Amino acid sequence: MIASRRRAHHPIARGATAFVASCLAILFGLHAAAAGDPIRVGYVSTSLASIADVVADAKGYYKDEGLDAAIVGFESSDAIALAVASGDVDFGTTGISNPFFVLAKAGSLKIIGGDTVNHAGFHAIGFIASNQAYAAGLGSMADARGRSFGMTQIGSPLHYALAMVLDRHHIDIKDVRVVGLQTNANVASALTGGQIDGSIMSSANLLAVTNRNGGKLLGWLENEVPYNLAVTGSVVSTKLAATRPDTVRHFLAAFRRAAQAWDAAFVDANGVRADQPTAPEMVALAAKGLKQPTQVIIDGLNYVDPEARIDVNVVQRMLDWYEKMGMQKTHIDARSFIDMRYAKLFPETR
Repeated sequence: MIASRRRAHHPIARGATAFVASCLAILFGLHAAAAGDPIRVGYVSTSLASIADVVADAKGYYKDEGLDAAIVGFESSDAIALAVASGDVDFGTTGISNPFFVLAKAGSLKIIGGDTVNHAGFHAIGFIASNQAYAAGLGSMADARGRSFGMTQIGSPLHYALAMVLDRHHIDIKDVRVVGLQTNANVASALTGGQIDGSIMSSANLLAVTNRNGGKLLGWLENEVPYNLAVTGSVVSTKLAATRPDTVRHFLAAFRRAAQAWDAAFVDANGVRADQPTAPEMVALAAKGLKQPTQVIIDGLNYVDPEARIDVNVVQRMLDWYEKMGMQKTHIDARSFIDMRYAKLFPETR
């Protein structure tokens, strides 16, 4: 016992002890780093379109997949596409906008998963009139000709959806003044101030306006157009998809788990909209994560495909419209942007 202590104090013994301690510190440090692969996830901070990211973070699904996730709020889909391309965030879940397609065509971005789709009983996108325009006769989207409609950005999925709805009412989008206002806060302010006649907004943002009597609901997208127009999904840089495949797979596993939890909370065994026992928990998570009143979440629930599948036909129709409008100069195949190593497709689009 005494001899052992003496050897521990010998210079060589001390050096050996220090070396072992250093090795252990390095090993434990590497283990700690490996236990939490750091990622940054961009989402629209006021929109239910990115709700699976919020749920995955709040429920610890990212952590369960070995990811140390930080979710980063943005005001629009364009900003998220640019942030992913520049490396400011690693993943983004949002509407797939024209700037995304421009960057994807240049080889910078890929789609790896789907998100929001139409489902009876859920609302993703709606139309709203300012109180002034409503009083002056803008009572439905059939009255939209000659009016001004604001949205976050030109070339966004909202722009495309507005055009499709106008077409159903035999109104050319060129007969409507479309105003890009950059943020949802700007759109809400312009509406309540009567600077624009109407807007197309995600459900939570729209209801935040109507619930304080800042405008009048004109209708929901799914009631205006019977087919799916939702072009939302998860995107990643082409470089990250190639160099960190395990990270991508773990991200998607956490995202899909969150989408399934959302689906299980609000849909019964027959696929019908009906609150389940976990519904209050999901509503509370969404209200906290999006900083929205509970009633806004309840009234504006959207539907997320539980497998985060992509409808290639929907994406292609949107791309063809961008081309028709001159936003894309050449024809683009939607499949060229989808990374088939990770993505799941709806059966009818394979």
